Amino acid sequence: MRSGVRRTVLITGASAGIGAALARVYAAEGWDLILTARREGPLKALAAELAGQGAAATVILEDLADPAAPRRLFEAVAARGLTVDALVNNAGFSRTAGFLQTDPEAHAAMIRVMLTAPIELARLFAPGMVERGHGRILNVASLAGRMPATGGDTLYGPIKSFLIKASQGLHLELRGTGVHVTALCPGYTLTEFHDANGTRAEVSAAYPGWMWQGADHVARVGYAACEANRPSVTPGAMNNLLAGLAKHLPDRMALAMVGGHAKRLKRI
Repeated sequence: MRSGVRRTVLITGASAGIGAALARVYAAEGWDLILTARREGPLKALAAELAGQGAAATVILEDLADPAAPRRLFEAVAARGLTVDALVNNAGFSRTAGFLQTDPEAHAAMIRVMLTAPIELARLFAPGMVERGHGRILNVASLAGRMPATGGDTLYGPIKSFLIKASQGLHLELRGTGVHVTALCPGYTLTEFHDANGTRAEVSAAYPGWMWQGADHVARVGYAACEANRPSVTPGAMNNLLAGLAKHLPDRMALAMVGGHAKRLKRI
């Protein structure tokens, strides 16, 4: 951050978890914030907390499952006279009941929130960043995007894999423009995520505490990686070991590994 200049970051899914943790990290680093999600109460509480730390925080309610939401969000930011210097695509959720047991509209919403919306928001905000010669795009993907897809949450891993690949491509395309693009790929993280999809008991029983990371740690790793313009980052040595193992195992063995994971979570 240049002396005397405060930049502004837009964070989607900022009401809790990694999104809220990233908001706190950016505020601590001297950024102002635009916070967006569906829930007004948590956003306003976070905005008040960050304002107490000297950061200006604007709340814009939006549901990225609506196909018109990215354009609406872009226009709402412009109407307030704000400039987005960094975009954090964090909003997301999963459905773990199985492909045939999940309402197709829920799957369509997953694709819009975690795949379509990040791409559209990047396309809307990146031109201004390039024109100004400075920008940051941090796409919150997942370790699941580096692993073979599993049963139960059938679309989650493929969506995150797409986001990682898209981030890498955009990273290469924008290299030299002053715009950094990074995919953050956390593993199991202590947030509301597993409460929201109803799998808290299963994942807590299946995996020991040492496999879990705090949202604050994940957020700090993601922020630092984006500032350093790394194309992707996976917090945690064990998570990188698992991803590397899955990458180099024969397909049959890799699928058996993730199949065992899905069985432990009672998803298949």
